[in-house]
Amino acid sequence: MTLFAGNIKAGTEEQQVVDTVSTIFTAAFADDTAKFDSVIASDFYVFDGGVRFNGDAVMAFIKAQHAAGKHYEWNVTEPDVHINGDTAWIAYVNKGSITDASGTTKRNWLESAFLEKQAGNWKIVFMHSTRVPPPPKENHGK
Repeated sequence: MTLFAGNIKAGTEEQQVVDTVSTIFTAAFADDTAKFDSVIASDFYVFDGGVRFNGDAVMAFIKAQHAAGKHYEWNVTEPDVHINGDTAWIAYVNKGSITDASGTTKRNWLESAFLEKQAGNWKIVFMHSTRVPPPPKENHGK
């Protein structure tokens, strides 16, 4: 996993928000449910692919995808972080890929998350993901 934090300075609250979101991807990549659960709120859910998943459901889905031979790479890029007290939201471009038996396809998703600071740590309460469609193929009239 790669993280491009742009203008976000290391050690700041903004960087902690970016790191929290990055951790959810690292955990999902490794099927590490304990790590995944460490950065989500108890009432966490995500809208992805037109479906609402809670934490257990999204990890079960990802593990099933891995078992079927699909592997995902996710990267938090171009983060835009906003903090107001114990709440924060982040919008970013998730630049990654999907690999299966047919090869690797680069993908981008436009994503956002809402976080709350709980017991001194940022927890993800809600996420939303929209896949960016691939660019249309050029048609030269042939």
